[in-house]
Amino acid sequence: MATELSRSTYLEKNVGDYPATVEIAGKLYEKVEDLRYGTNPHQPAAFYRPVNSNGAIGSMQILKNGKSGLSQTNLEDISGALNIVKYCEVPSCAVMKHVNPSGAAMGCPGESLLDVYKKARDADSRAAFGSVVAFNVPVDCETAKEIMSTFVECVVAPDFEDGVLEIFNDGETFKLNKHIRIIRCGDLKSLPRFRDEVSNSADTIKVLADGSLVIAAPLLTGIRSVDDLVPAHGSNSRCGEQKSTVECTEAQKQDLVFSWHVNLSVRSNGVVIVANGQTLAVGTGEQDRVGAIEQAIVKFKEKYTGTATLEGAVMSSDGFFPFEDGVEAAAKAGIKAIISPSGSLRDADVVKRANELGVALYHAPERIFSHH
Repeated sequence: MATELSRSTYLEKNVGDYPATVEIAGKLYEKVEDLRYGTNPHQPAAFYRPVNSNGAIGSMQILKNGKSGLSQTNLEDISGALNIVKYCEVPSCAVMKHVNPSGAAMGCPGESLLDVYKKARDADSRAAFGSVVAFNVPVDCETAKEIMSTFVECVVAPDFEDGVLEIFNDGETFKLNKHIRIIRCGDLKSLPRFRDEVSNSADTIKVLADGSLVIAAPLLTGIRSVDDLVPAHGSNSRCGEQKSTVECTEAQKQDLVFSWHVNLSVRSNGVVIVANGQTLAVGTGEQDRVGAIEQAIVKFKEKYTGTATLEGAVMSSDGFFPFEDGVEAAAKAGIKAIISPSGSLRDADVVKRANELGVALYHAPERIFSHH
């Protein structure tokens, strides 16, 4: 009769079995460390980086460890959060949970880093419990104190100002977070951002159930700034030539670009609703487009704890709208500008309906499905 292998026996047998180096697709990787576990506690794992690399993640420094080391999920959340803040030229924060952003924010004029962190956390403060928090600028003392007021797994940033590590190490005052992990990442500029940055980009590797591999180019974007926003257009026999004619504000355009960059790290089908540099809701993992929009709207109504409303907000969609119902659902909630890729046989119908509803519609140069 078969007996169940206990967790401790399973780990004792497998931890440390991973080799010092591995070669994949002609590239050599060196082991950084054996991990606390993989995705789940019964799955051993190890962390590797390319040999002779100086990447933002592979060269990160652990300044404060928790009760034990990092897990695979911690590393994936660190990667996903840095993948968001790398796009921002102003102080920004991403809160990552289970390889999806629960919230992200960029600084608006007059806002402190503390304000930015609160915006990112309060987009979905319930989901932010036990999250990974990333910044693109050094963390200051006021922000550190606010982080320590709720449970956070890891904080990763390019640096930490004087006195911040003392706050993160104060387990007596902040008992809930005494095991928080603090990490200094490498140079965020080493992370590729745009599709023309081929020299410093790395292929992605997906392992299938039988051990087969899919090696693919990384998911990057052609949208750098508001200058890359192109009004949507389409044509078909039903509607003829259609072009988006609704204008939106400069601030809404900035939010559209931010929403698009956040959506690169959202599991598809993904939609991201943004206002004033803050994600109001992230719809993720739905199998249909309008369902992702409806999910995001419900999440905003039930979980958002900030001061913004959906009226006048913007939205990104990682895939095209196959029908007009997605735009209709967004418009009904108050959303006034949307960015999505083109590619639907009904693009013209969607553009026409957006014009009728007073929604500015922009077409992105690529689809950004992310199937983690």
